[in-house]
Amino acid sequence: MDVDGEELTAQETALYDRQIRVWGADAQRRLSKAHVLVYGMKGTAAEFCKNIVLAGVGSLTLVDDRLATEEAFSANFLIPPDENVYGGKTLAQLCCDSLKDFNPMVRVSVEKGDLSTFDVAFFAKFDVVVVSCCSLSVKKLVNEKCRTLSKRVAFYAVDCRDSCGEIFVDLQHYKYSKKKLDVTIECNLQYPTFEDAISIPWMALHRRMSKLYFAMRVIEKYEEAEGRRVGEVSIADLPGVLKLKRELCSAQSLSESHVPDTLLERLVTNTMEFPPVCAIIGGILGQEVIKAISGKGDPLKNFFFFDAFDGKGIIEDISDSNAGR
Repeated sequence: MDVDGEELTAQETALYDRQIRVWGADAQRRLSKAHVLVYGMKGTAAEFCKNIVLAGVGSLTLVDDRLATEEAFSANFLIPPDENVYGGKTLAQLCCDSLKDFNPMVRVSVEKGDLSTFDVAFFAKFDVVVVSCCSLSVKKLVNEKCRTLSKRVAFYAVDCRDSCGEIFVDLQHYKYSKKKLDVTIECNLQYPTFEDAISIPWMALHRRMSKLYFAMRVIEKYEEAEGRRVGEVSIADLPGVLKLKRELCSAQSLSESHVPDTLLERLVTNTMEFPPVCAIIGGILGQEVIKAISGKGDPLKNFFFFDAFDGKGIIEDISDSNAGR
């Protein structure tokens, strides 16, 4: 991720004065030169975009050609609840218009098209790529395209269902420094791709692994097997989802108790995002992207899970180097 460039302008220094006092002028300079791509303008992505626009990212490009509906603004505060305003416009266009008002110094634009059809050169224009509520195949494809570039492009996948949320992070080979007792420590982290991470055998993971991790993989595989779009499941699909869970647990030699039926039932019954959870997941995602761009703070490696049912946020390192620990 190469975001070095010219110094902050006097206008930027004045506008971001409080932030500069927290993380320093160099971090703010890196942030103001960074280019971020976001696909899938649902509630969680809207919260994330608001956070990084206010923080002063250089540019933000939105991709989502779906037309706005009443259901869309139930969790997305960027969409005006007036059909005369949102009628006939795409989610990306509406969110772009709203985000420009948050911070005029950030360049917010819209790119039309299907993300899976964009070539590798398209992703080379960005320092960070965030995909929201994407299918299993799209996550793998976009992550791999980011990996083939000569420069490091940070990849994030975020998904919210009901009152649960998940973030995946791939910073490839990430180097950063931190201070401990006035001593600067150089740190190196090696991240797996999304495909590599979810390919690790379930039995190789530690026994207290988040149950949400397994549940999300079951739902993901079910949607792919049935040819469904993300979130296109209902309570009527529960028998099929539970059948797939039993098959996967058997194949992975994992006790079915690690994937509670009640959790799967919640995920298929209420597929819409829960606004308070969108704010939490969007806030965590914004924080992590700012860390990756600025090089300040320990980054998340490599999954984050949140369930409003118990109010817990859990970080899981799911990689070959950490399997079985």
